[in-house]
Amino acid sequence: MAVQLYMDVHIPKAITDQLRRRGIDVLTAIEDGSDELPDDQLLERVYLLGRVLFTQDIRFKALAENWQRQSKPFAGLIFGHQLGGTIGHYSATRKSKVTHSKVKSVLFIGFSVQ
Repeated sequence: MAVQLYMDVHIPKAITDQLRRRGIDVLTAIEDGSDELPDDQLLERVYLLGRVLFTQDIRFKALAENWQRQSKPFAGLIFGHQLGGTIGHYSATRKSKVTHSKVKSVLFIGFSVQ
């Protein structure tokens, strides 16, 4: 099953566009009308949609790790550091099969991609 991504409002459009060019199913918070939701509500919204949140916001990383400790369900999170990643890094990692591992500048939390 292919991963469906949900792009946080802080993700540059160029990254979203490149992922789409590579055939990734991407929905943005702006397109969904959820760009002003608080972090916890957005993570819950993404879970209900069955998507994995892609963000560069460090607060989501902390929130997702806290939810994991509490066994609170969420679909997963991809955290891409703002200073360490390129469009190529982000779009190339979609084929990675990892669980809570750091790959270059991207941190995958709580899911496995095939």
